[in-house]
Parts: sequence; structure tokens; C-alpha cells
Amino acid sequence: QVRLVESGGGLVQAGGSLRLSCLVSGRTISTNAMAWFRQYPGQDREFVATINWSGGSTYYEDSVKGRFAISRDNAKNTVYLQMNGLKPEDTALYYCALDAQYGRVDVHSAQYLYWGQGTQVTVSS
Repeated sequence: QVRLVESGGGLVQAGGSLRLSCLVSGRTISTNAMAWFRQYPGQDREFVATINWSGGSTYYEDSVKGRFAISRDNAKNTVYLQMNGLKPEDTALYYCALDAQYGRVDVHSAQYLYWGQGTQVTVSS
């Protein structure tokens, strides 16, 4: 059984930083793209960042470029999202996702088969 578990969310003041982690169990992630999405109350999940299988290619949603950084450690079966310069509008439930089919970056949520349960990030002004 494939399981994704996010951690690292919490409450932080505007301008602060958080580092989210996503530990995958049940399969290796070394050949698969992974991504972070976020969801605001009452809205669909939206793309935040994606990373290819090796970590050599990344892509970000425009509003987080220069502030967030996605990375991975295939030996630890873990993907990370370093979030700096947090803003109140970053407040959301953050999910990690695993593309079971391809290793290339992809911004579309439909491409990702496996999802975590989410971790809440709250940024106070």
C-alpha cells in the first residue's frame, strides 16, 4: 500500500518560513515526479510546485517563484517544500502527490495518482 505523509505545517507570521516534508512508503519514488498542491476552503486544489525524478528539473506556480523551493531525497523517499517569505495568502492545506506513471514535471493534478492527507499552513498578518 502506497502512503504519503506530510509534515511540517503550522502557524507562522508573515515573512516567516516553514519546511514541509512528505515521506512516501510502500514504493520507491526514485523514478517518479512529485509535486505539492494546496487547497483553499471551498476551492479545488491548485498547483504549487513539481520536481522531476532526479531533482534536476523543477517548476513553480507564479506566485511562489523565488519564495518556495521543492527538493527531494530519493534515498529517504522524501520530498520537501521550503517556503520562505510566507504571506497570508499562502494559508491553505498543502498536499504532496506522486506521479505513478512518469518522471517528468507536470502541473496537472489529474496526473498524480497518490496523495497525502494534507498539512495545514497558516500565515498570520
